[in-house]
Amino acid sequence: MDIAFSPSRPDADTLVFAVAKGAVETLPLSASPTLTAGASAARFAGEAGTSFESFVEEGGKVLRVVLLGIGGGGDADLERAGGALTARLATSGAVHAAVEFPAGGAGKDAARLAFGALLRGWRIETYRTRQPEKAKPTLKTVTVVSADAGAEWDRLSAVAAGVAFTRELVAEPANILYPESFVERCQPLRELGVRITVLDKAAMAELGMGALLGVAQGSMREPRLLALEWDGTDGAQKKPVVFVGKGVTFDTGGISLKPGPGMEDMKWDMGGAGAVAGAMKALAGRKAKAHVVGICGLVENMPDGGAQRPGDIVTSMSGQTIEVLNTDAEGRLVLCDALTWAQKSYDPEILVDLATLTGAMIVSLGSEYAGVFSNDDGLADDLIAAGKAAGDPLWRFPLGDAYDKLLESPIADIKNIGPRFAGSITAAQFIKRFVNDGVKWAHLDIAGMVWADKPGAVWDKGATGYGVRLIDRFVADTFES
Repeated sequence: MDIAFSPSRPDADTLVFAVAKGAVETLPLSASPTLTAGASAARFAGEAGTSFESFVEEGGKVLRVVLLGIGGGGDADLERAGGALTARLATSGAVHAAVEFPAGGAGKDAARLAFGALLRGWRIETYRTRQPEKAKPTLKTVTVVSADAGAEWDRLSAVAAGVAFTRELVAEPANILYPESFVERCQPLRELGVRITVLDKAAMAELGMGALLGVAQGSMREPRLLALEWDGTDGAQKKPVVFVGKGVTFDTGGISLKPGPGMEDMKWDMGGAGAVAGAMKALAGRKAKAHVVGICGLVENMPDGGAQRPGDIVTSMSGQTIEVLNTDAEGRLVLCDALTWAQKSYDPEILVDLATLTGAMIVSLGSEYAGVFSNDDGLADDLIAAGKAAGDPLWRFPLGDAYDKLLESPIADIKNIGPRFAGSITAAQFIKRFVNDGVKWAHLDIAGMVWADKPGAVWDKGATGYGVRLIDRFVADTFES
């Protein structure tokens, strides 16, 4: 689906009028009394994301007319409205929709509505060969009538491209997307000015990444560590902010095998790495004035004869030894080595990891919030504020020495799981052991957010792209404001 902007109404088969809450009577149509009466009968009042549809005859043609509620007209309302428009028209038979705001509308409002429409319009059609005619997408173009969407659209369209990239990575099946092919999918980011570094199995072994390599040893797919660096400051920002993503491209649980029902969902256990890659595409695409590094620890967790066993002890790159009591608690093993390498290579002051880490997080928060853990109140507050503004919400969880005791091992420095309760917290406590003194660190457990079983305001069922907008907003507010 294409997005366009025009100072005047184009020749379209569908007319869409943005209606603020309580402003149905102000429609700029000769037939507005009829539409107003119909909208009133349908109890349409302009709430964000609601709509009323009818048909009118104009110039000898019958046109579809949609009244689209934009609520109070804030960013979230406009995004919701744009998403609702796409959801309503995507397979409706409409081909070209023209959207008009009252009195022309501001460029920023037009860009924000178009952003929501574009986000909601993403879908993966790669593997469909047969589809009912009425299920096929028909909507090709949304033109927003606005004199100037300008720089605002340049920025938002780059973020939308990053979200789409993340969704693509998360949605792909594990026979298509695995560590090596994930790296290949990221190669086009070089064209945006992103510097790419890749470590293979041999390089990681030489560095002593026994924790990450232990997870990968049961798979025929070799692991990779991928670093994506964007510097839009020309060297002025000496220390980059670093984001690290868990990239388990498929997670069977290893020898601690997961139950069969639902295991197919574990293709999205690389959602943290997917979010990091998409965010780097967004930041480079909009030429962010910040120095940012995204690191993806990429492995596949499989249960063959060479797989890691419960009870094995591995040595991490940091030198700390880990008793692996459960091979399905693998994400933290990947992250601990990726975080150590990140700190040794880039010496960051701010370090944030994103991971679909624990089922316990889904039990706690469902699919409404991701959890955030941090050793710095200011960093946690900034991330929560960015998530709220961007539409990727976070809820803070505690850390504390009492939880550390739950990870004590009788035979190694630390064990990789705690007892049954507080599972998300003990996972965060584990990761914290590998963060250097003085580094501001946050861990985002996004297990409930990267995949949706039902449509949302700006996504369809499936991959949501969670994390891209959050990272982009955090970088903009913290380093570019």
